[in-house]
Amino acid sequence: MPSYPGSFPKSRQLFERARKVMPGGNTRTTVYIDPFPIYAERGEGCRVWDVDGNVFYDCINNFTSMIHGYAQPEAVAAVNAQMPHGSAFGAPTLREIELAELLVDRLPSADQIRFANSGTEAVMMAIKAARAFTDRPKIVKIEGAYHGSYDFAEVSLDSAPANWGDMPNSTAYARGTPRGVLDDVIAVPFNDAEAAEAVFSAHGAEIAAVLIDPMPNRAGLIPARRDYLERLVKAAHAAGALVIFDEVISFRLGYSGAQGLWDITPDLTALGKIIGGGFPVGAIAGRAEVMAVFDPTRGKPALPHGGTFTANPVTMRAGIAAMQALTRDSFAHLDALGETLREGTNAALKKHGLPGSCVGLGSLFKLHFTDNPISDYRSVYPSAKEKTKLDRFHKGLLDRGVLSASYGLFALSTPMTVADAEAILAAIDDTLAEVARA
Repeated sequence: MPSYPGSFPKSRQLFERARKVMPGGNTRTTVYIDPFPIYAERGEGCRVWDVDGNVFYDCINNFTSMIHGYAQPEAVAAVNAQMPHGSAFGAPTLREIELAELLVDRLPSADQIRFANSGTEAVMMAIKAARAFTDRPKIVKIEGAYHGSYDFAEVSLDSAPANWGDMPNSTAYARGTPRGVLDDVIAVPFNDAEAAEAVFSAHGAEIAAVLIDPMPNRAGLIPARRDYLERLVKAAHAAGALVIFDEVISFRLGYSGAQGLWDITPDLTALGKIIGGGFPVGAIAGRAEVMAVFDPTRGKPALPHGGTFTANPVTMRAGIAAMQALTRDSFAHLDALGETLREGTNAALKKHGLPGSCVGLGSLFKLHFTDNPISDYRSVYPSAKEKTKLDRFHKGLLDRGVLSASYGLFALSTPMTVADAEAILAAIDDTLAEVARA
């Protein structure tokens, strides 16, 4: 059994080399581990090999994007077929129409699609589309929810007890965020319909949209209550504002995404990750009346938008292959694996006398070392002791051949079998026993 960090000498060497040419040694804050990250070499199915030859069950899947794991045969074939014909053009291709048609067919809320290159860009353009459509400046977002790296979407991402009030304050995530950005974002607590209704009652005439992930990862991976979403949509529409669903992650919850599970119809939806078949991608989906802000056929659109690699045929073909392979049976398989692991993890917490809870839906689950009733970002805000437990849990799983997110998130993939899930659960159980002893 490997032991982190001692069993990873090549990763250590690469990190020292990387620090000379990249700040902090990498280009993604989320992949850093103290004292150094593990460097991947290759992936196949639900497993990843690192540069030291260690093999892991991959339970993060590039932060939820690789729903078919690695080297999915259909996606590989699609990319290999496209590459000899060109990877990107200064012109549209048939493939973007085909992927757009597939997505419109799966999303009842969507009449049209606009592609982008990342989930961050998709959220950014959805917010800008709502502003262009309503001619209003403000957005409402959930405290603690992550929506990418756009200034307005980052507000109150990591607010802390020191600046909590009865209602969330609009706090900056990155140093140097302009005051004007904070003034145009109203943060609200998750699953609190009364708070949202009060905000729309007080500021409705200025609000362009409410931005919400139905199961926000960074805010705890807690599913929204259906009655909460219904009241949120009603309050927004009564004020003339739009509803934006961020389904960059939650689209992997079902055949028609989270909105299909909850039977909620947003005005706009931000997509990314799984729709690109392992390649950079984003998309804005919505009803035709709102999506018309992008339309250039009558002169300058209300919201101009472009991108050098947007809708490139490699991504489009890989995305088509990945989405076509995501059948209703695929989702049933992922749901069953997820339920097995959530139930098993909760049983292991209880067996080892540890405070905590495993939450989530479908192929996603997250571990919290708290006995608090879990409802929103604040209820799962980790204490220093809980952060230490999470760190031990994360690194203990590495020693047992399971790759997860450092903050307790797990994302499953279709190549995983029942036997794989049982092996992962055994590693979780063993690691929790170690955490309990510590």
